[in-house]
Order: sequence, then C-alpha cells, then structure tokens
Amino acid sequence: MEIDNVIKKYIPMTETAFYILLSLTEPRHGYGIIKHVEEISNGRIRLGSGTIYGTLTKMQKDGVITVFSDAERKTVYEITDSGKALITAEIERLKELHGNALKYEGEFL
Repeated sequence: MEIDNVIKKYIPMTETAFYILLSLTEPRHGYGIIKHVEEISNGRIRLGSGTIYGTLTKMQKDGVITVFSDAERKTVYEITDSGKALITAEIERLKELHGNALKYEGEFL
C-alpha cells in the first residue's frame, strides 16, 4: 500500500495501533508486544490477544509491519519503512496536539 494511503487510513491512529508500532523498535512476538506496551504505558494499557492479533493482521496486510521470523508458534513482527513513516507522521501530529494543549489549557482552568 502506498505510504500516502497508509497515512490517510491510519491517522489519527488508535491508541492500540500507536503503541503496537511504538513497541516495534526491535522485532517482537505478540506476547512481547503486549508486555512492552503494558510496561511503557505504566500498566494503563493491557492489550488482549484478540485486539492485538487483529491489529497485527491488518497492519501486516497494509504493509505497515512484516513477519521477521516465524518459529514454534511465535511469529515475530518488525516495522517496515512504511510503518516507520506512519509512526513518524503520527508522532508529529501528537506533538502539535500536545503543544496546542499546553498553549490553551490555561483558558479552561
């Protein structure tokens, strides 16, 4: 899938998709992603296997991630160049959002 189409399809990203990609700074299997997301979100996000594997399947189909290796019931995923462009675009969007939140939060206090 062309990167512009990927960006249009995914942005704004769901929190699940965002954290899955964020956890793929190195190749990981599904359970490793679940544990890493839980760790980096300080336990706030606990992904269920149905949620994560549905999202991983969709992302793989769209070329955002790929299978790094597949052995003994453990499929290891890694982010593709399209996935890196996607997470970078989403991080930039979130930076803008965060900046505006800080700029205007005083108006609501």
